[in-house]
Amino acid sequence: MRITGPKGPAAPAASTATRRSTSGAFSLPQDDATPAPSGAGGVRTVGGIEALMALQGVESAEERRRRAVKRGHTALDLLDEMKIGLLSGRLASEMVHKLRAAAAALKDQSGDPRVDEVLAEIDLRVEVELAKVESAAA
Repeated sequence: MRITGPKGPAAPAASTATRRSTSGAFSLPQDDATPAPSGAGGVRTVGGIEALMALQGVESAEERRRRAVKRGHTALDLLDEMKIGLLSGRLASEMVHKLRAAAAALKDQSGDPRVDEVLAEIDLRVEVELAKVESAAA
């Protein structure tokens, strides 16, 4: 059922625009050219993906220091877990792998000489404990 409304079906309105030819080819009228966008409204790029990647890689000194302190805390926590494992007689093999990863992460410099000195001491302790475990396993 079709509902047409109170006045019946609406007739198509006559258009004032130019009619297309019956050939089926698409064409735009040339006399109604749109104005080119001005420079004020355009989108600016930073300079490509390389520039964006470089900006993401830039860290502040405070951020480097914070990450280094976090790596130090992680290494100390792993040393505590290792101590508990040794005392309980159940040292998991993945603990050695975690300590190796923590030792490798401690090699990165933070930019703060005092933090770097403490991280070097933690790294030395981790290396000593790893050497003890490896010599006991051999």
